[in-house]
Amino acid sequence: MSEPDHISEHILRILSQNGRISNLELADRVGLSPSACLRRVQELERRGVITGYRAVIDPAATGIGFIAYVTVGLSRHTRAAQAEFERLMQAAPQVRECHNITGTVEYLLRVEARDLAAYKQFHTEYMGAFPYLDRLTTMVVMGSPKDARA
Repeated sequence: MSEPDHISEHILRILSQNGRISNLELADRVGLSPSACLRRVQELERRGVITGYRAVIDPAATGIGFIAYVTVGLSRHTRAAQAEFERLMQAAPQVRECHNITGTVEYLLRVEARDLAAYKQFHTEYMGAFPYLDRLTTMVVMGSPKDARA
């Protein structure tokens, strides 16, 4: 199984929507025997196509009332500056996602905070302390009519 075929793609779609589905139900939904389905899932895991399973958490239920996407431009475009920035983002619990992107800025972040005041503190105290920060643009999430992240 080198490239996912249509059955493996169907398995991946179902698992991305419900990683806790039983093998029996998954097998029934994709039209395989339970043993053949389990072998496919295990092979997808072994090959690194499936890298893990996780819980989807409701941010509001955990006290998160502020979500924003933040673009970050750096004043230095060196490997060392990027590595330092990425280490800083790894250590920040508010940063739920950090993507190195192309375009006029280097990074796109998904930031979650308790409220606007907590975000302002993160923005000023944490991000503002990074020596190679050139520009920051914050886009506040007002609603999420579709969010397929697992």
